[in-house]
Amino acid sequence: MPSQELMHWPRLLSQRRFPDQQLPPTSAAPGRGAFVQDYDRVVFSSAFRRLQRKTQVMPLPETDFVHTRLTHSLETAVVGRSLGRLAARHLLENDAELAQLLPNLDQDCGDIVAAACLAHDIGNPPFGHSGEDAISSYFLSATAAPYLAQLTPAEIADLQHFEGNAAGFRILTHTYAAHSTGTAGLGLTYATLGAFTKYPRPSLVADAARRNGASEKKYGHFQTENSRFQHVAAELGLLPKDAAAGFYHRHPLAFLVEAADDLCYRIIDFEDGLKLGLIAPETGLPLLKKMLNDPADRIGSVQWHDWREELGYIRARLIGKLVAETATLFARHAPAILRGEYDQPLIKELSCWVDLQEVQRLSINQLYRSRPVLEIEAAGFEVLGGLLDAFLCAVFDASQGHRSRKLLLLLPEQFRAEGHQAGVSAYEKILLLTDFVAGMTDQNALSLYKTIKGIELPKGF
Repeated sequence: MPSQELMHWPRLLSQRRFPDQQLPPTSAAPGRGAFVQDYDRVVFSSAFRRLQRKTQVMPLPETDFVHTRLTHSLETAVVGRSLGRLAARHLLENDAELAQLLPNLDQDCGDIVAAACLAHDIGNPPFGHSGEDAISSYFLSATAAPYLAQLTPAEIADLQHFEGNAAGFRILTHTYAAHSTGTAGLGLTYATLGAFTKYPRPSLVADAARRNGASEKKYGHFQTENSRFQHVAAELGLLPKDAAAGFYHRHPLAFLVEAADDLCYRIIDFEDGLKLGLIAPETGLPLLKKMLNDPADRIGSVQWHDWREELGYIRARLIGKLVAETATLFARHAPAILRGEYDQPLIKELSCWVDLQEVQRLSINQLYRSRPVLEIEAAGFEVLGGLLDAFLCAVFDASQGHRSRKLLLLLPEQFRAEGHQAGVSAYEKILLLTDFVAGMTDQNALSLYKTIKGIELPKGF
């Protein structure tokens, strides 16, 4: 049955900073509000900086136009800011009472969505789209089984279905004991954390509570962050699907974060495929022009001498068109979203949805399955699985032999379950190692793997 309860915008825009629910919002400098500060905190974090050397789709090439996780995140944040502002502007125009209550709703929504979009890939492991699969596959293997013997079913599900979104929520809300006694992570506002969480559920949810909506496709936090997400949901007044299981309806702005990501990766990955020669321009350009549906007098107003420049022009205008259409869709569905009665990706209702599916089909067949992509994804399984196996063997080596001790000394202190932590469970020890491996850049992971396997010595030897 549809929920009779309602989420409320003033509460959803909480400026309190995690984890201080009881404290009033901190005052911000004029012109630099709490949500702008969130954006800045993400930009200056080391986890965000490492995205510069993580593959988006193509292996990090010598050419300068292929996207990394960093450039993808920046572009998604730009699209997200426009989506948030345009969507909220529609809400204000249609609701005089809301405009009176929250006159800066458009500014705040744009800033929140931009900050959440900027962080949306911050927990993704190296080696592109298959990085999560590589970690999951290792924990599904017989080799890993002994390490999972003491874990609960929910803890095992976290590892065997490793999720970058959950790793991202952990980065944003977790402080390592070796670093300080703090507990705030990046200390973002509850509003930004709520918008970031596209999948407000743990890895295991009872079948009776599931409704198969967009927010249930994946999960959004590990078992270690259950209570943290409960705090976020309580502060924001998110509607529960199964509160006891930590399973909630989305923050409304999470739909815009999802849409910004969907638009960017579908269209801009496609653009990369065209520029790399993996998708033929005579196939790709007409498809994008069809989606833009530009009157003949405008599309023919410029004589293009380089199809790549024309591609950039079409891509820019197409994204602008789809942002405007998506913002209108959000405003239309906002009442149902606030009641917890809408849970579908907004882009499925776009006028060019059929063509977007064709873009996705071509990208899968000609870009994502191209030899360079398959090679780096295959390498990811070997490298990430090999690193996890080596370090887990060392962590759980009761005899603490010479090799184990040397491997543990290679771990940064915050990923070792010793010294600053007492009574750390087997699950937490394993999760610390997945933090370490998932946080590495492509090159760092490959270099360390080659070193510990004796394939290649560090430079200088």
